[in-house]
Amino acid sequence: MTDIKLDELARLISAWPGLMARADRSLIDDSLVLVDQLGDAQILVDVGSGAGLPGIPLKIARPDLRVTLIESDQAKAAFLVHACAALGLDQVEVVARRAEDAGQDPHFRETFDVAVARALAPLPVLVELCLPLVRVGGRLLAQKTEGEDTGAASRAIGLLGGRLATVVSAPSSARAAGTIVIVEKVSPTPALYPRRAGIPARKPL
Repeated sequence: MTDIKLDELARLISAWPGLMARADRSLIDDSLVLVDQLGDAQILVDVGSGAGLPGIPLKIARPDLRVTLIESDQAKAAFLVHACAALGLDQVEVVARRAEDAGQDPHFRETFDVAVARALAPLPVLVELCLPLVRVGGRLLAQKTEGEDTGAASRAIGLLGGRLATVVSAPSSARAAGTIVIVEKVSPTPALYPRRAGIPARKPL
């Protein structure tokens, strides 16, 4: 059943004009490298979900998860609603908002066991967009490549209440040099963060 739904997701992505440059199954399988890092997480947020990667494949692999997909592009958010309905996925919420705004909303702030992100932004920016959503004791799983300089994000991680736990090698058929940057949330994020929409990308911490 899992493989059938993953194949159907690939078909849905391919059929939606302008969603992704390529939508082969290897990109969907690349999302599944995160499964072993989820532990006993029950509530997950995918920040900058785009075509639903990695959030939707993780929901298919772990049906028990409650998943929130944050995507500011309205057309992509519409696709996410369509795909979740077509795949019969329950307990999935699509939030068509900027991550900066969601991170300041009490409904979402410091709520999630795990935040995941793939191809979202350089690590210092990604950390500011994601960590405010993670509860103390939770973690951020960022899909990156071996060339990513995690040291450049050390200041941002500390300011936002995080601690770099480890970087795990996670190759897949889509990304031979794939890694997972794991950041633990060890203290609350100060109220200042995330900053207003657009500022994290223009002025990284």
